[in-house]
Amino acid sequence: MDAHSAAVTLMVNGEERTLELDTRTTLLDALREHLGLTGAKKGCDHGQCGACTVLIDGRRALACLALAVASDGVGITTIEGLADGEELHRVQAAFIAHDAYQCGYCTPGQICSAVGLLAEAEAEGLVPDEDLIRERMSGNLCRCGAYANIVPAIAEAAR
Repeated sequence: MDAHSAAVTLMVNGEERTLELDTRTTLLDALREHLGLTGAKKGCDHGQCGACTVLIDGRRALACLALAVASDGVGITTIEGLADGEELHRVQAAFIAHDAYQCGYCTPGQICSAVGLLAEAEAEGLVPDEDLIRERMSGNLCRCGAYANIVPAIAEAAR
C-alpha cells in the first residue's frame, strides 16, 4: 500500500465489497472500473449532468463528485440494485410503461434520482406534481429530450 492508497469497504446494493483504492478515486470510478457496475454513467465528470446519480444512504448523490474513501461503510444503491430479483422497482416499471428513455444513457441516473426524489417527497409529506418533479429532476439532463415521458413516469410511480 503506497501513500495514496487505502482499503475501502463499500456497501453496494446490500453487498459489502472491500477494495484497495487510490484515495483520489471517485465513487463513480470505483463502481465502474473496480466493481464492474456500469449502470451509473460518466457523462460530464463535473457534476452537471446527473448521469452518474446513485443513492447514498437513500439520498441522491453524484458519484463523479464523491470520493470512494468518503463512502466507506455507507449504503450505496445503484441502478443494478433497485430491482427486487426479477421484480422491477416501481420507477423502473413506470419508465418502461411510459417509454421514458430514448438512447438510455441518462436513464440509470434519471431513475436513481427519481427514486431519491420520491423518498424526499414522502419524508416531506408531499405528493409530487409535475412542477415539483421538473424542479427536483432539473439536475438530470437528457440530451434526447425524453422529458415529456420522464415526468409522467415519475408522477405515475409517485401514485
